[in-house]
Amino acid sequence: MKIYINGQVFELSHLPTPMNITSVLATSLPNNQQQLSFALALNGDFIGREAYDTTHVQHHDSIDLLFPIVGG
Repeated sequence: MKIYINGQVFELSHLPTPMNITSVLATSLPNNQQQLSFALALNGDFIGREAYDTTHVQHHDSIDLLFPIVGG
């Protein structure tokens, strides 16, 4: 399965399907980014953190992660 995270292609054919957002993030993000706060959109629709386990990702889906930027 091929998905896009912030425009970058990830090939996840080694994972069992269906895959939820939690498993995609655990596989695709470095540990330090997984610990940060972020907003997530799946195909342009905001998904709350409470729905990550029950929201499944399909072939060619796009995930956008928005990390807060600190500064002035």
